[in-house]
Formats: sequence, structure tokens, C-alpha cells
Amino acid sequence: MTLDSAFKIQLHASADRLFYLLERFTEARVLVIGDLTLDEFLTGQVERISREAPVLILRHETTKQVPGGGANAVYNFAQLGAKVLAVGLLGKDDQGKALRGLLEAAGVNTDGVLIDPHRPTVTKTRISGHSRQSVTQQIVRIDRKSDELPDMDLQLQLAEYTKEQSHSVDAVICSDYGDGTLTQPVIAAALSAPRTIVDAQKHLERYQGATLFTPNLPEAELAVGYKITDDVSLTQAGSDLIALTQAQYVLITRGEQGMSLFNRAGSEHHIPAFNRTEVFDVTGAGDTVAAALTLGLTSGASAWEAAVLGNLAASIVVRQFGTTTTTPIEMKMALHALLEES
Repeated sequence: MTLDSAFKIQLHASADRLFYLLERFTEARVLVIGDLTLDEFLTGQVERISREAPVLILRHETTKQVPGGGANAVYNFAQLGAKVLAVGLLGKDDQGKALRGLLEAAGVNTDGVLIDPHRPTVTKTRISGHSRQSVTQQIVRIDRKSDELPDMDLQLQLAEYTKEQSHSVDAVICSDYGDGTLTQPVIAAALSAPRTIVDAQKHLERYQGATLFTPNLPEAELAVGYKITDDVSLTQAGSDLIALTQAQYVLITRGEQGMSLFNRAGSEHHIPAFNRTEVFDVTGAGDTVAAALTLGLTSGASAWEAAVLGNLAASIVVRQFGTTTTTPIEMKMALHALLEES
């Protein structure tokens, strides 16, 4: 890992402050509105090719279920120690029961999670296989979801719950994966909160006036309508995103290029990636960034300090396969290691 000298100096100067902010994560109370998804991982050993069709036959070994999509955002906050109120929809099915159970086992308040009897719980089932002497590889993914929006009555119930709770929490987070939870009434309720953080894949303009947006590079390019290929186009994109969203801050996460933070005053800060060589799986890393960054802000961090904490958290979860989370203890260990290396 190579960090430029100016960033090293700033990081070391901020070290005590960053450790202090991590200590305060458990004081936060947040409300997360999201497209709640169940991620399933089925694995097995390849036995032979089927005689019925040219497909593999797997002997089932394990099934793992974890929170995904907006539920992964919820779970990240819980694992980082915050008190979390989840808002979203589940189907009247076994997947919905399993996902609610996972969230409640993590200490999440699910009073704002409603049942939609007309749509299934969004579920992404990944089937992976391996031979006796090979690594496990994903073969196919099966998605269960509906393209229909929830009934207006459900939309209004979600919005009403969000409005009721928005001023009793330190932040409202919108985790929009495009699966229909975050409709206009719900977004309007979220934007009534004093601090709203948005992690949305597209249509960022729907959230105009939110405090901070966290698009990744492809999402930022989609929003501005052009490729971000160099420092000039990056700076332009930051300015255009601020204008589009009317946000106080926009943080563009750029993978191995790190993160770039822009604000209304026209300033920008670039934070290098803390982990470039041990990246195994970026699934859900954006949720981790948003969670750690938000908890930094609720603890009194500057936007730069919060972005550093988000970057630190992401550098941990990308070292593991699948949808994973981290904890303040792991973040403190990673920060110690980073300071020693730099």
C-alpha cells in the first residue's frame, strides 16, 4: 500500500480523533429505509453431468442466509454498534420470516418492517459448486422479486412511520437498490429528517436536498451522463453531482482509486484506498462505507474524518467472500495496522 506523504501526515495527526470517534459509534440511533433482501448461498460438490440435460448435478453441502441489499445496510449499522430502526417491506413467505429473524437476532428494531402480501421478499440465491480438488465457483444466481410497486397504502404507512421517527434519530439512511421500497412518499418523509444519507443506484435527483450521497463510480457516471476518466472529469463530476442533488456533500467511491469527497463550497478531498492487494469480493462494500461514514458523522466527525472511517471499514470487508460486515474492534485494529504501515 502506498499513501502519499501529505495524506500520511494528515492521517497520523487525526489518529487520536479517529479512535475517539470509533468509541462513540454505540451512541448512535439511526433509521434505515431500504430494499430488504435475503442473500442465499447454496454450495455443493459436483458429482456428474446429468443424463436429463447437459447440466451439473451437485450434492448439497451448505446453505447460508445473510441480509442483503438494504438489509445489509441495516445489518452493517447493527454490527457497528448503532441502535437501528429498520424500515422496509417483506413478503408473506419463508424468506421474509428468515430475514426478519436475522435482523432481530442482531438487535434491530423491525417495527417499521411491513408485510406486503402481494410481492415476494426480494431473494438472491447463488448456487456454487466445486469438484473434489478445486475451489468453489458460482454457477448461477436465481432472483425472486416483483417489478410492481407496493400498494399506495403500504407506501403511506412506511412514510408515516419514517416521519414519526425521523426526529428521534441521529440520521436517516436511504438504501435504494431499485426494488420499489423508496417511492416518492417515502423519500419525502426521509428528506424531512435533519440528516439524510443516500446510497442509491440511480435517479439521485429524486433525493434532492439530502445531506450526503455515496455513489460508486458507475453510479456517478450514470447520474452525470459521461465517463469519469481523469482528474478533470472527476472534478467536473463532483461539481455536477452537487448541482444535481443539492447536497452538502457527495462522496464518490472509486474502488482501487480510493474515494473523492466534494462539498458545496467547491472543495474536494481525495482519500487513497487502504487495501488494494487483498481484495477478494466487493459485494456489499458500499453499504459498509455508508454505515461507517454515517456513524462517523453522528459522532461529530468532519466529512473528511467520516470518509476516512468509511474507507477503513470497506478495506476490511473486501477481504472476505460474500456479503459481510465489520465491527468497531476490527476497525481499531485495522487503523492501528494502517498507522504502523504508513
